[in-house]
Amino acid sequence: MKTLLTFTSIALIAIATVVPARAQQPKDIVDTAVASGSFTTLAKALTAAGLVETLKGPGPFTVFAPTDEAFAKLPAGTLDNLLKPENKDKLRRILTYHVVPGKMLAADVVKVSSAKAVSGDSLPIRVNGSTVVVSKARVVKTDIAASNGVIHVVDTVMLPPSGN
Repeated sequence: MKTLLTFTSIALIAIATVVPARAQQPKDIVDTAVASGSFTTLAKALTAAGLVETLKGPGPFTVFAPTDEAFAKLPAGTLDNLLKPENKDKLRRILTYHVVPGKMLAADVVKVSSAKAVSGDSLPIRVNGSTVVVSKARVVKTDIAASNGVIHVVDTVMLPPSGN
């Protein structure tokens, strides 16, 4: 019995060294954001705006994702008002202002002064020393890989310019 157990152990070790472990495939942008635990408000807003399936799509997308703390900085009642069904179009415009078609890594972002957001608006980008500011939001974490793009974390909910 001991010989059989030893042989089985040796066989399993041999198989483990010959067959490489499957690399974990990155999740899409929505699943990556949800898994981090810092974007529950963003996930709720994406659902209310009907954008979840879009951001689970093939992309690629670059998302400047506001954290829960960023949403908490909005004036009292603003988020609740935006989440109402009658404000879906306004919420959708705000959220698509945070999304750029294509994959822009941090190294790409610092080379441009603006990017065209999915909302249709121009998203101003400036580098101030080691700080990157997109619209009026500071980028606090970069290059979070997703299967359909990349996420950059921002500290403020960015509002598109009025008039469009």
